[in-house]
Amino acid sequence: QVQLVESGGGLVQAGGSLRLSCTASAPTLRTYAMGWFRQAPGKEREFVAVINWSGISTYYADSGRGRFTISRDNARNTVSLQMNSLGPEDTAVYYCAAHGSSITDFVGSAHLDYWGQGTQVTVSA
Repeated sequence: QVQLVESGGGLVQAGGSLRLSCTASAPTLRTYAMGWFRQAPGKEREFVAVINWSGISTYYADSGRGRFTISRDNARNTVSLQMNSLGPEDTAVYYCAAHGSSITDFVGSAHLDYWGQGTQVTVSA
C-alpha cells in the first residue's frame, strides 16, 4: 500500500509563508496527478492545487491562485506546495492526495486513490 506523508505545517503569522511537502512511499505515483486539499474547522474539505504527472500542468483554486505554487520532483517522489501571503482564512489541515488520472478528474473526484494523514497549518492574525 502506497503511503503519502506530509510535512511542513505549523504556525505562522499573517503575511508569512510556509512550504508543505508530501513524499510518496513508492515511485508508483510518478504517473499520478498529485495535489492538495484542505479542511478548516467546521467546513468541508476543499480543493487547493493539483499538478499533473509530468509537472507541466497545474491548476489552483481561486483561494490560492497567485499566492500558492505547486511543484513536484519525481526523482524524490515528492510534491510541494509553497504558500505565500498567508492569512487566517488559510488555517486548516492540509491533505496531500494522488489520483491515477487527469488533473480535471483530480479536481472533480470525491474519491481519490491515495490520501495523506494531513498536516496542520495555523495562521495567526
